Amino acid sequence: MRLAINDPPREFDAAGVRIKDFGKIHLAADEMISMVSASGKECDFAAKAWGFYLAPSLNSRLRQQGFKVALVRNQQGKFFLNAVEEDKLDLFRQYLQTNQDSEVMCWLDEWEER
Repeated sequence: MRLAINDPPREFDAAGVRIKDFGKIHLAADEMISMVSASGKECDFAAKAWGFYLAPSLNSRLRQQGFKVALVRNQQGKFFLNAVEEDKLDLFRQYLQTNQDSEVMCWLDEWEER
């Protein structure tokens, strides 16, 4: 793993939200980092030779950590994956309406094989 830290962080606006870019983490195949929320919930990100695992299992480990996973489409038709803390769903819905005018296409952690 190699870190490239932006000090000070680069700042920019994205859809009315001020973002601070603190840098990049370069992962080799089979290296992993865990992102931890302010409330202590974890979401892993792992590099593979073919690309990345963007999260642990959506309907098992992320659910155990207290996340729901949404496939979201914004008003420009772009798609995003969002891991939402279960106890912050109201904040998430507010964010989608106020800042993004986006909609949840489906909750991937609720997906069931047919």
